[in-house]
Amino acid sequence: MQAVLKRILTSKVYGAAVETPLEKAVKLSERLKNNIYLKREDLQPIFSFKLRGAYNCIAQLSSEEQRRGVIAASAGNHAQGVAFSARQLDIKAIIVMPETTPAIKVSAVRSLGAEVILHGDNYSEAAAHCATILEQTGMVYIHPFDDDHVIAGQGTVADEILRQSAGKLDAIFVPVGGGGLIAGVAAYMKAVSPGVKIIGVEPQDSCAMTRSLEVGEPTHQKQVGIFADGVAVRDVGKKTFNLCHKYVDDMVLVSTDEICSSIRAIYQETRSIVEPAGALGVAGLRKYVQQHQIEGQHLVAINSGANMNFDRLRYVAERAQVGENEEALFAVTIPEQAGALRNFCTTIVEERNITEFNYRRADQGDACIFVGISTAHSGERDDFKAHLSRHGYKSLDITDNELAKTHVRYMVGGRCPQIQQELLYRFWFPERPGALSKFLAALGSTWNISLFHYRTQGGCFGRVLIGLELPEDQRHQVNDVLDELGYVYMDETDNPAYHLFL
Repeated sequence: MQAVLKRILTSKVYGAAVETPLEKAVKLSERLKNNIYLKREDLQPIFSFKLRGAYNCIAQLSSEEQRRGVIAASAGNHAQGVAFSARQLDIKAIIVMPETTPAIKVSAVRSLGAEVILHGDNYSEAAAHCATILEQTGMVYIHPFDDDHVIAGQGTVADEILRQSAGKLDAIFVPVGGGGLIAGVAAYMKAVSPGVKIIGVEPQDSCAMTRSLEVGEPTHQKQVGIFADGVAVRDVGKKTFNLCHKYVDDMVLVSTDEICSSIRAIYQETRSIVEPAGALGVAGLRKYVQQHQIEGQHLVAINSGANMNFDRLRYVAERAQVGENEEALFAVTIPEQAGALRNFCTTIVEERNITEFNYRRADQGDACIFVGISTAHSGERDDFKAHLSRHGYKSLDITDNELAKTHVRYMVGGRCPQIQQELLYRFWFPERPGALSKFLAALGSTWNISLFHYRTQGGCFGRVLIGLELPEDQRHQVNDVLDELGYVYMDETDNPAYHLFL
């Protein structure tokens, strides 16, 4: 602990980074009945805390190491941190980025003077190519999180928080990816003010640190979520894990909807838009306060970054309503007969605000409608379902159904009676020019495609919903073929939203 503390206190971060403000979130404080503060790391020159660790690491290099230049693999904020730091110190820098990296991020790194090499579809492939170049050139590799000086640079965030809060502090909520930020923050606070709780926050579908802490050692995650790309790591660092295992008090997992609603909450407080990973601290804080019924405490959430793709805001706005319990989604069965739809609207919907209403006649039997309603709190979901039941309508609450929210609500169209043997899959694949064509080519012509829906979310990955007609004797082959494609996928054949609408 003393060694880490010394490295933090002697860090050289302020040759590039700035001391960011600790601002009170007035609206969140009133709503959550606590004193909530936001540590504004989104106000760094590269709009991310990553500059601290990158600059401190590079500034600590010897003259001979600096002469060799630095190299890093990154698709996001670490790339900009290394490029910015290298420019400040007049050092050559090479950044290896996946070919799927949005053009805005590539141009940002190039504008900082670094040489950009595009390789592969994901970070792992880019990192492997980076290792090859490193071996050939003898440059110095700057790790995004598992490095003593990187951890120390990130730990200066805690030093500022403690000074800016005047010691009135009960807990800090920290976004977690590879663990560099929380390792530095936790080590510093436990050395200087051990009574302050350090609580890490991860997405539910990208929680490598939480799983590693549960089993007591770093564990590899085969799949990670794609929404909060700034923390989408499959392996945490060994150094960061050891520090987290010793000094982190708790971990919180949050959903995509909770992240989106927190992006909106931060915007309402600051009029700034943070990236999904940047909103994790607030999302975890809100969830932790509600779960533990905390009141009257001084709580800090670190806004870790604001490198948001503008095109992603549409998706964020859609999901924020559900995350705030302001929208509920239902599948409702009504008779397929004249006047049934009108009767439903006049007797059931009444004065409620409808956010979505999808219907397509499918057959002569019952009809299923996709309904979204505005709600003031989560309890209204149960009230509306009970209201439907009292009037004789069968319903299914699909507010938390990912298939329904991502695909079904955009493609309600009825079922096809000619299709008898269909399997349904959801895919994620790297978003790049020609990606959709390459995905279909990779799938081949082995089976007939009976359903297809593609939707981009303005990020590095596209989402596809696909139906495959398969004879009974070939169904055992499908998972082997899909695994060989190398794309992340999920079997949705048994999803109730699929059976009701598609």
